[in-house]
Amino acid sequence: MKAIRFHGRKDLRLDEIPIPELKSDDIKIKPAYVGICGTDLHEYEDGPIVIPSTSHRVTGEQLPLTLGHEFSGVVYEVGSAVTSYKPGDRVVVQPVIYDGTCGACKQAQINCCYNMGFIGTSSAGGLAEFIVVKESFLFRLPDNVSLDVGAMVEPLAVAWHSTDVANVRPSDSVLILGGGPIGIAVLLCLKAKGISNIIVSEVAAGRKKLATQFGATHVLDPTEDDVAARCRQICDNEGVHVVIDAAGVQSGLDTAIEACRVRATIVNIALWGKSPTVAVNTMIYKEITYKGSAIYVQGDFQQVLDALGNGKIANAKDMITKKIEMSEVDEGFRLLVEDKANQVKILIRVAGGD
Repeated sequence: MKAIRFHGRKDLRLDEIPIPELKSDDIKIKPAYVGICGTDLHEYEDGPIVIPSTSHRVTGEQLPLTLGHEFSGVVYEVGSAVTSYKPGDRVVVQPVIYDGTCGACKQAQINCCYNMGFIGTSSAGGLAEFIVVKESFLFRLPDNVSLDVGAMVEPLAVAWHSTDVANVRPSDSVLILGGGPIGIAVLLCLKAKGISNIIVSEVAAGRKKLATQFGATHVLDPTEDDVAARCRQICDNEGVHVVIDAAGVQSGLDTAIEACRVRATIVNIALWGKSPTVAVNTMIYKEITYKGSAIYVQGDFQQVLDALGNGKIANAKDMITKKIEMSEVDEGFRLLVEDKANQVKILIRVAGGD
């Protein structure tokens, strides 16, 4: 079968590899659509970073590795012991790999597993004509949710979890730092939870336009606006209740702390290139709570699927700015580097895509 495998920095190859074997408790899927994630882009530009060069401690796999952890697909074949799925079922895959034995896993925090990995970075992913996974990784797509939108469930679950970590309430005002794929996903999840006062800080013209399109109440440009001052002005001269940082830059964190009202919460969802300096004294005197949000927990996928099915998460399809074929994968990565201001989510159409 054909598979897009990562061999090293800027080295993606459309390889011919064996079709994976099916065991009795396995499910074989034909992937339909696979999203290119920021993690994939970091690996492509600077990797290997999290993709193992030696045997992964849980999966045993290593380079070269089939990419793809944001994906939907159609069940092709099930093992003899599988009873809950059948060929033809439309599914999404929750890609977190965890050991089930560490302290985090014992607390049901699989997102913080000490030996965590991902399908698509620690074991073979969805950028192949077939993938075999265990039943526990699968969730059914609602009948009214298309396969391309299904590939958006994973990043939406990341965003959904961050809003849970923030304990955001409908009456809260929220500042989102960054209008990229995760920032826009956070915006959609906040709208689904009934938040009406949402401010987005973003510099790129294309992404500012998208933030407005997706329902941001105010869109600010930190190169033109004093974001903290504007947040105080918008929010009763007090500042916002919640900041969700999807940018991960020093200037953004500085702005977040200044934009907060007393006893506000900052949730970091971004991966940082280097550790920031934190204005601790300001945080003390405002009693600001700073939290990290790591991926998602077990129930988040289903909550996102329910919200997509009942329409509470609206316009998710509009996050898809381009679809490409497997043979065009290098072009997709190039666009996310050179045209990122106009791209939110690029999907790769695989064997099961319509």
